[in-house]
Amino acid sequence: MTPGAATAAAAPAAPAHAALRPWIEGVWSCARPERTAAAAREHSLPSGAMHLVVRLDGPPLRLYADAADRRGRAFGPATLAGVRSGYCIKDLSQPAASVGAVLRPGAAMALFGVSAAELAGQHVDLQDLCGAPAQALYQRLSACADPERRRVVFERFLLERLRPLRRLDPQIALAAQRLQREPAAVAAMAAGSGSSHRHFIAGFRDATGLSPKRYARVQRFRRLLERLRALPAPDWADLALATGYADQSHLIREFREFAGVSPGRYLAAGVRSPHHLPVD
Repeated sequence: MTPGAATAAAAPAAPAHAALRPWIEGVWSCARPERTAAAAREHSLPSGAMHLVVRLDGPPLRLYADAADRRGRAFGPATLAGVRSGYCIKDLSQPAASVGAVLRPGAAMALFGVSAAELAGQHVDLQDLCGAPAQALYQRLSACADPERRRVVFERFLLERLRPLRRLDPQIALAAQRLQREPAAVAAMAAGSGSSHRHFIAGFRDATGLSPKRYARVQRFRRLLERLRALPAPDWADLALATGYADQSHLIREFREFAGVSPGRYLAAGVRSPHHLPVD
């Protein structure tokens, strides 16, 4: 999603077309923010989901390898962000209008014919996945001035990309949904799936991009960020136990791994959107 102010202003909503809803959690369309963010960069924190974003009337997405990287790497205007289990560093200096979607497990195969595991941890130009239709989509969206009209055009593109696949394996879907809500024993879910442990793990990775255990850790972190929105001065020990961490030290270690900063620094930054942390 477009960083900074745009991210906070355009919450994804369910697709208008019912055929998209098994694969697309939400779609957004927003105009360019009126003002730029105070910071030049942000840590984009893992959410456990893939994102498809088209940036308009502004520069393409630029990512940095680390804090010392001054040049970064620019991508095309339409980019698919694979699921991540760590943060990435994005340029905030030049915001743009954007249209995008949050993808559900299985969507990579349904839309682009690839396993989510092949895209994990990567940003991929949409043109590399579907060729000329990606450029045609950008041109159609650029020709629309109205954000709502852009959303209609974008959803039509997604509908055209849908392959005649069966729905996601129900056991994989149930496992992903459960791990989004709460901690759960992966071995028990695999045993209850009717498949071998190895087959269950492989299917889960194909659908989500991560192993079940890694996915569970990212989802636990996501739930922690949601709790922090309502807790300006949390008791970290109590919060650690309430969100499934072994103790406060465990929470802090995982927070640093996934966010690149301590929990205290995250709170001090006064983030406007839980997964978007402005950094100097």
